[in-house]
Amino acid sequence: MKETCSQTEAGFKRLIQTIQQLRSPNGCLWDRKQKKEDMAKYILEETYELVDAIEDGSPAAIREEMGDLLFQILFLAHISEEAGDFKLTDIMNDVNEKMIRRHPHVFGNTSVENIEEIKNNWEDIKRNVEKRNEKSGGLFDNIPRSLPALMRAQKVTEAASKVGFDWARAEEVLAKIEEELDELKSSLKAADSRCTREEIGDLLLSLVNISRFVNANAEESLTASIAKFIDRFSYIQEKLAERGKDPAGASLREMDELWDEAKLKE
Repeated sequence: MKETCSQTEAGFKRLIQTIQQLRSPNGCLWDRKQKKEDMAKYILEETYELVDAIEDGSPAAIREEMGDLLFQILFLAHISEEAGDFKLTDIMNDVNEKMIRRHPHVFGNTSVENIEEIKNNWEDIKRNVEKRNEKSGGLFDNIPRSLPALMRAQKVTEAASKVGFDWARAEEVLAKIEEELDELKSSLKAADSRCTREEIGDLLLSLVNISRFVNANAEESLTASIAKFIDRFSYIQEKLAERGKDPAGASLREMDELWDEAKLKE
């Protein structure tokens, strides 16, 4: 049976009342101490935990992490209302109006043929109707600084690409990667730590560019490789444990052989 609006409203009201009590003079000392700046890191952490749960595919975990994230957002809304900045209803009304405005093919008379046209309309409305770049006219103003570096790099280079600042062919990007790798080798040879850090960053940015160029998500690609590394090393630990060893007590050659075994099993 589908949940009714009244059930949803009742659950929403109970959660808000819980937050109000936590922030009240007789509430929780720790919750009363929290500020907007504190909430930023909690919201980020909960978002990552929700993403993990989605990738794991566990409905129970997704439900729990969605609840945690919803709590943090409502908690921040309550702090903002206490400060007299805005109310929860303001947030809901604003986002509702925005979604209606950005879907003229659903709520208006605009006709679209495909998803690409929908995306183009969305960006056009942001830019020309909502004036999202009015702050300074900067191309990258709407790309959050707090995004993970790889994700931010891909969004920044995508934005530059849309105004024509891009390579023409993937081979040109590969040549740039080779150039940056040579520069990194030179800085390592010169034992210049500052230059080495800079060249590592340049090389990573070039790798993000090739990811974008071939329609791959750099953040997702690295995340998948990290998971693969963890799986393979876990295999090493498991097999070493069967031999009465741990990684610290094993030779590199032994671990390399087990690593190759793990690769073959994949």
